[in-house]
Amino acid sequence: MSRTPLTREEISTAMSGLSGWELSADHGSIRKNFKFRDFNAAFAFMTRIAMAAEKLDHHPEWSNIYNKVEITLTTHSAKGLTALDMRMAQLINDYAG
Repeated sequence: MSRTPLTREEISTAMSGLSGWELSADHGSIRKNFKFRDFNAAFAFMTRIAMAAEKLDHHPEWSNIYNKVEITLTTHSAKGLTALDMRMAQLINDYAG
């Protein structure tokens, strides 16, 4: 999958299909917060994402506090958003249910 930076138009198109994700002011990253019933559910969610991240060789920036998970996606080597970020965001949404 391409690590070429997306144009603002491509970002806008991709974002229209990503429920709940917020675009940063500089259009360089996207972010979403998730809340689960407990720590075990949050950790299981993160584990599924970790496995996908390894397969895609694309790793999120994230934090976890008890039942909450905050995720930011960007492609550092491209200095912005790429198709890989959008694919990862869709996978994450799918895993969240």
